[in-house]
Amino acid sequence: MKVLITGGAGFIGSHVVRLFVEKYPNYHIFNLDLLTYAGNLENLKDIESKPNYTFIKGDINNEIFINQLFETYKFDAVIHLAAESHVDRSIKDPLAFVKTNVIGTITLLNAFKNTWKNNFENKQFYHISTDEVYGTLGQTGLFTETTAYNPNSPYSASKASSDHFVRAYGETYGMPYIITNCSNNYGQNQFPEKLIPLFINNIINNKSLPVYGDGNYTRDWLYVKDHAVAIDLVFHKGKNHETYNIGGFNEWKNIDLVKLLCQQMDEKLNREKGSSETLITYVKDRPGHDLRYAIDATKINKELGWKPSVTFEEGLNKTIDWYLENEDWLQNVTSGDYQLYYQKQYTN
Repeated sequence: MKVLITGGAGFIGSHVVRLFVEKYPNYHIFNLDLLTYAGNLENLKDIESKPNYTFIKGDINNEIFINQLFETYKFDAVIHLAAESHVDRSIKDPLAFVKTNVIGTITLLNAFKNTWKNNFENKQFYHISTDEVYGTLGQTGLFTETTAYNPNSPYSASKASSDHFVRAYGETYGMPYIITNCSNNYGQNQFPEKLIPLFINNIINNKSLPVYGDGNYTRDWLYVKDHAVAIDLVFHKGKNHETYNIGGFNEWKNIDLVKLLCQQMDEKLNREKGSSETLITYVKDRPGHDLRYAIDATKINKELGWKPSVTFEEGLNKTIDWYLENEDWLQNVTSGDYQLYYQKQYTN
């Protein structure tokens, strides 16, 4: 089986690529990534020489390139992770999110459809999305697979649109598809613009920890390795034209998460208890900030047997340890030096 994984050098994608390459030696995994600021091939050094792995640098918005790629390799399946994913960036530049998340997805859908025409037996288009498409929750309730879409940011609107296009291609052209909507991921190899790696890096360097508003925004957190396992299960056992929500059953208010992070960092850095909390700074809230996300992951648990393997405290502890043990990686990412790896490794 030839499997194309888009965005496979990114945070979640690199964990999925590694799992599939190592677990399924009879599959050939093609990793397609544009290597923007969040794509880092250093994440995949350990598998780059595997015989069932091929890296391809390219843009999912380039229709001619994507069509040629599908014509050459005739991928049996696509696991679509490539996306612009940072809400703050989407507020500053919505069009970039429309181009990648909407147009890029349609380009892939067209190439997949045209490659296999009406012969979709044993084929799969697996689209990874976000819980943010559902909008915001009050103090109670959970997002289910049937919750109506109500996106509130340019990022979530672009992902909601791409979800609708995937379903529309399934209904209109009979294409096989599965969609999963996940909660906030955390773990190893995450680019330090997201909350947890940003704050780990800031605490190491005694920089301020900017918390939006009053810090009472609530998110459900999912350990990235648990997410990769869930993607594996859905890909192999999920039902065609179904949606599965993947969440950690793990709600935290931002300020409580930050304080737990500060506590663990103080212990690991042998700093005085409470010293990292003095770095917390409350900043002006961002526009359209959703109050609370929380996913009901009952369906994937009951139908496929998936559940998180770690508590948040355990996962956060593993995450902090990884960043402290890989400060060279963190330094390369924050300085931009990691972008030289592709040139060194793949350019003659």
